[in-house]
Amino acid sequence: MTEIRYPFGKTVPIETAAKITPEILWLRMPLPFILNHVNVWLLKDTDGWCAVDTGVSWDGGKACWEKHLEKYHLARQVVTHYHPDHIGLSGWLEEKTGAPLWITQGEYLSALAYRNQSGNYSVDATIRLFESHGLDNPRLEALRERGNAYANGCPLIPATFHRLRNGEFIHIGEHVWEVIVGYGHAVEHASFYCRKLNVLISGDMLLPSISTNIPVMASSPEGNPLKDFLDSIREYRKLPEDTLVLPSHGRPFIGIHSRVGFLEEHHRKRCEAVLSACSVPRTACEILPILFEKDITDAHQCLFAMGEAIAHLNYLEKQHKLEKREKNRRIRFVTA
Repeated sequence: MTEIRYPFGKTVPIETAAKITPEILWLRMPLPFILNHVNVWLLKDTDGWCAVDTGVSWDGGKACWEKHLEKYHLARQVVTHYHPDHIGLSGWLEEKTGAPLWITQGEYLSALAYRNQSGNYSVDATIRLFESHGLDNPRLEALRERGNAYANGCPLIPATFHRLRNGEFIHIGEHVWEVIVGYGHAVEHASFYCRKLNVLISGDMLLPSISTNIPVMASSPEGNPLKDFLDSIREYRKLPEDTLVLPSHGRPFIGIHSRVGFLEEHHRKRCEAVLSACSVPRTACEILPILFEKDITDAHQCLFAMGEAIAHLNYLEKQHKLEKREKNRRIRFVTA
């Protein structure tokens, strides 16, 4: 399989914008996490610039935007999905510039639900889910103490939005972009493809060097997001292999088919390892060392890891390769 290649430099300085094409600029926004940046793409619009994603709400991100807004008039915000590093500063930017929000309905409603801790979109519901899948008390307590981190990263959501739909075409400046909705990483994640430029803005659905988090959420504990994700990324094979992919993390790359193939193989191997480990009944917590090389102690990383462990178990259970057993309020899986 052909290796992917990187037509641009390793990174772009935070203080400046790199030119992808005359109509596309690359901003590397800082994040206060282990994953220390998110890419924001500025697209030349009719009366200014359209930002694809915004970064998380924190002083470093706002300071970075302040510098860029001195040079680039923001006319519109297009957000790929509801995670705080993508939508977190949308409310602040709307108040500052008047730029309206464009997003899918599923992502907008998810943002509101997590921001407001509605129903099972809450920290308490997540803790109950992870407890049933065997997470130990110290890590449960760390999640409890972390509280509603979503609201910290996304304190203000615009009161209105323009709805994006799968398969529709939106005009941004002189170019037309097709909306491609994907599932598994988020409820209704939007990517954008411009045929004339042969450019895909992939968001988090297709990253060059790390694998996208694919979590089961407390609002849908029986969900099958791994199947949804794999089905979604296979749709990218319909695009040309030489498509320039602009991801949310890491460098722009070429080799879309190769990357899809790598991710398919990556999850196939993980599923094989999970099946082998489940020759005896295992909780999701017990397979964390099978799926992740490092010990998962940080609450932020634990949230991702547990959701993804459950996702792999649900995927295999729905294929009838694993059998789910529930006893004493603990859920375990064993080879069928």
